[in-house]
Amino acid sequence: MPPDADKLRQRHVTAQDDPATTTTTIRSVKDLKGNEIVIDGIIYDLTNFHHPGGEQINVFGGNDVTVHYKMIHPYHTAKHLEKMTAIGKVNDFRIEYQFDTDFEREIKREVYKIVPRGREFGTPGWFFRAFGYIALFFTLQYFWVVSGPTVLLAIAYGMSQALIGMNVQHDANHGAASKKAWINDILGLGADFIGGSKWLWQEQHWTHHSYTNHAEKDPDSFNAEPMLLFNEYPAGDSRRKWYHNFQILFFWPILSGYWLSSVFNPEVLDLNHRVSAGVGERWISPHVASSRKFAIFLRALYIGTNIVAPIHLHGVRVAPLILLMGIAESLHLAILFSLSHNFETADRDPTLKARQTGQPVCWMKSQVETSCTYGGFISGCLTGGLNFQVEHHLFPRMSSAWYPYIAPTVRKVCAKHGVKYAYYPWIWQNLWSTFKYMHAAGTGWRQKLARENPLKGQM
Repeated sequence: MPPDADKLRQRHVTAQDDPATTTTTIRSVKDLKGNEIVIDGIIYDLTNFHHPGGEQINVFGGNDVTVHYKMIHPYHTAKHLEKMTAIGKVNDFRIEYQFDTDFEREIKREVYKIVPRGREFGTPGWFFRAFGYIALFFTLQYFWVVSGPTVLLAIAYGMSQALIGMNVQHDANHGAASKKAWINDILGLGADFIGGSKWLWQEQHWTHHSYTNHAEKDPDSFNAEPMLLFNEYPAGDSRRKWYHNFQILFFWPILSGYWLSSVFNPEVLDLNHRVSAGVGERWISPHVASSRKFAIFLRALYIGTNIVAPIHLHGVRVAPLILLMGIAESLHLAILFSLSHNFETADRDPTLKARQTGQPVCWMKSQVETSCTYGGFISGCLTGGLNFQVEHHLFPRMSSAWYPYIAPTVRKVCAKHGVKYAYYPWIWQNLWSTFKYMHAAGTGWRQKLARENPLKGQM
């Protein structure tokens, strides 16, 4: 291997060094068609492109996917892009993030010593757990419909759906469960079997991963507004309401409605995720349009199986138990989600330096400093690795089964490069830090938090 192999592997193409685009059409990103994407300012036509990772690339037709692409292709070389047809370039390409930094090269080099290329997908242990959770889900669903809901069954069934969301569909829809796209596609439908939509999930979640805690582009930062504030807006901002001063009191009650808002979300009808569209993403691809009928069918199947059938067979008296099931799923999912990027030392504006100086910031550094990790292997088995949020955001297409093994190395490299890694040995410490952050975000006094708090997650 040549001494500069790592650098060559990470080299990325720009519109300036691709001669194929110098004589072609120059357009704006907002003028892209649904079968076109932009990477590093170059427009590519996806019409006849067979993506080895599956069809999910087509979800993002009509967008600048530079960050998405580099995030999900850690072994990127110019040869990868040559497989697509370059048809032009755009004149409004913005660079906020820097890739191929010293930090990125070293952390990849060290992690790949542990997880060699081609082995980053689901392990036998991961599949054993995944199919165990699937079996539990369908068993409880059978009793839910045939025997009828009870209090204990409602709680257990709701939690089993949350386990599918964290342990099955999440890896699959990241393309991390298997190297075979069809396996990811099938397991990814777990999102629809628990009341969500894999297509809406991809639209929102991939955007969130690309721009974590970005002040303008992370849909997870705005998704709960105006009920909850996850962002720290300045005093006097129109988005800050009087009741946000008390949001710590209704934080969990609002999160308990996650299932209800998901199951009866009208966005499933057109698969246009409004919040991510509001921050600049466009869901106009033919693939999205052709997927609508499947999304609607699966949503109708979910409602029919889990709401209509129990009421029809066992009477309207089970309606409160159905709601209890939804609350159990909601709290299990939403509380754990909320921990990931909302804690005391989280970087809530990772591209601030880029806006101030015009110099792009290291994407991988921003992922570490906007995320946190808690617990260890056992927490990983229960949460699908979502407790290893730092590792997940650095390597989103690596199966969660590997995160406990790479976490110590990630911490060492972060410490070497002065990158702030937030770690909580116990989940209750992360919960406490999240509560303090949410109170500070609601009241606007985060800057007054004590710096020496041992529960901040500082190494």
